Parts: sequence; C-alpha cells; structure tokens
Amino acid sequence: MKKPLYVSLANTIKHNISHHHYAGMKLPDERTLAETFAVSRSSIKRAIQLLADQGIIFKKQGSGNFINPLFLRNKTAFDYTGDNVGLTTSIVTNGKQQTIKVLSLDVVKPSSDIRENLFLNDDDFVYSFKRLRQLDQQPVLIEQSYIPVRTFPQLSQSLLENSLFNYLEDKENTIINRAYLDITTQPSTAEDQRLLHLKATEPVGILAGIFFVDDGTPFEYSSMRLHYRYLNFSTFVNLNK
Repeated sequence: MKKPLYVSLANTIKHNISHHHYAGMKLPDERTLAETFAVSRSSIKRAIQLLADQGIIFKKQGSGNFINPLFLRNKTAFDYTGDNVGLTTSIVTNGKQQTIKVLSLDVVKPSSDIRENLFLNDDDFVYSFKRLRQLDQQPVLIEQSYIPVRTFPQLSQSLLENSLFNYLEDKENTIINRAYLDITTQPSTAEDQRLLHLKATEPVGILAGIFFVDDGTPFEYSSMRLHYRYLNFSTFVNLNK
C-alpha cells in the first residue's frame, strides 16, 4: 500500500531536520521546497501541515516555518508517524540494525483480562508469543503479545521473526494504525535482567496496549518491557483543535 506523496515528503523533511540539513532552525520557503523535491506547492503545504500537527515545526505568520528545538533535543524511542504502529516501523534505530528473536509461541486459552481487552468470547483461543528486539545485538525490548487465532489463523514463527504488521500491510492489505497505550515503569524482574542485560537495581519501562485494525477491530494486546535507557516520551499538545 503506497503512502500518500505528502506523507513521504513529510518523512523526508523530518529526516533532513533530524540530520541538521536546514540552517538557522528554519525550513526553506514552500516554493524552494517544491522545486527541490520536484512536486507541487499543494503537496508541500500538506507535508508542512503534517509536520506542524506533529509538533516538529511551528509556523510563524509572516516569517516562515521554524524547527521545534525540543524535537531535536528530546528524541524518543518510538516514532509513531508511519503507516502502521508496529514496533519494527516505530522504533527509532538511528542507523542500527533491528533484529527480532522469537522466544516462545503457543496457542492458549486467554485469561479474563486478555479476553476483555480483545473483546473475545469464552470459547476463543489466542496465540501467545514472546519476542526479544535488539539494535545491533543490544537487547532493548521484550514483548509479550496475544492475537486471537480466529483473527489471524496463519500466524507462524517465521512470520514473527520479521515485522508482523508490515506483513499484514504488504500481503493482507490490512493496516494496524491505531493503538491505546499505557506507559509506566516497574522494577526489573529476573527475566528482564537476563534478557535486557540489566542490574538488579535497574528498572524497566512498561508499554501495554491494544492495537486496532483501521475498522476498529482489536487485533493484538501486547505488554512491552523496555530497557530504561530507551524510555523517553515526548508529546505535542494543541488546544486549538
């Protein structure tokens, strides 16, 4: 599924901002950007508006479009601005190679909490799987996830060794583009310390959430245990909308 042109333009400009391609913390004017990318002014306008909505730039009437300095200073571990909200797409790698190791895969009867989170019936079963994500062989995140068997019966270990959400987008024309996430911290467990190379005194970040198909159907519930060095959350608030 091809991204809209303005989304691709916004991602490219964002990449350029991250790599300090624009002098004076200011973007070139829209005409110059349109000529640089050989696209229409309207496409540039939509890309600029998307960046403004994300808090990456701010518009100053009569003066131009300026880069938000906090965006450059406070890089987050996740960037949920792509087509889907999967971890492979959203983890900020900074040029490092991301790999996935499947630790377990089973079919189980869900607990009452999992059944409630995924709106399942009493007789439904779920895939329960655990994966370890690494950046250049450095372990950063453990994810324990649950997917209803009836929703995705073809799930396999080989699929889990790569991005599941990218597979759904590319092969099944299904996009997981919404999620409800709860973020907190906890003391690390013995398993956290072993898999994430943590000391007993070091904590983990917890991201727990439900991931939804575009039509609102819950697809997956996941609890992610993140190395504390990668826990950095930033948001942009706009009360004018």
